[in-house]
Amino acid sequence: MKKYIAEYFATFGLMFFGTGTVVVSQEIPGLIFKGGGALAFGLIVTLMIYAFGKISGANMNPVVSFTFAWLKMHSYREAFFYTIFQAGGAFSASFILHFLFPLNKNLGGTLPSGAVLQSFFLEIFLTFLLILIVLLLSEASPKVKVFAAIIIGLVVGLEAFFAGPISGASMNPIRSLAPAVVSHQLQHWWIYLFAPFIGAFLAAAVWKYVFKSQHSLPLVD
Repeated sequence: MKKYIAEYFATFGLMFFGTGTVVVSQEIPGLIFKGGGALAFGLIVTLMIYAFGKISGANMNPVVSFTFAWLKMHSYREAFFYTIFQAGGAFSASFILHFLFPLNKNLGGTLPSGAVLQSFFLEIFLTFLLILIVLLLSEASPKVKVFAAIIIGLVVGLEAFFAGPISGASMNPIRSLAPAVVSHQLQHWWIYLFAPFIGAFLAAAVWKYVFKSQHSLPLVD
């Protein structure tokens, strides 16, 4: 249960401060500098990994959890319960933001600003790169692993800075679904459900068949 509760709080932190920064920037124009949302997501990911990584791994993303299950780094049962608690944290944060800012239209949700397929393929690529880097770090040397949280936070922040204005740079189904459901803005929800899983599957396949060493993490049966 400690792992699942850690996932709840880690995902809550991600959503409350990440999407909350987007909401505040909409509510008070000019208060937060351009790119502040991307910086907020990068920082909160780094902080949550340092805070909860040793307990649960701080996945904060069903795509990460099920990728690890597919690669037998943990079980599908764990991935299922991780997702349940991640959803609990994400929806809790979105409901609190809705209570605090009841007139905000999308609560920091993600919607394509241009062509739908543009955002769909962009989300695939963004998630592919993120998951591949996460997997490569899983086998990095101890000296590199010390900086894993910072590296992952930088990747999230950079991708959000680049693609946020186009697709929202979600890379995480629950990050998009929670504010969309609470704010009743469910347009194009399928992009943010399917694209991240496709990207993650491709990243896992590339890592497994190209980069994975013979002395990998312990696998579960």
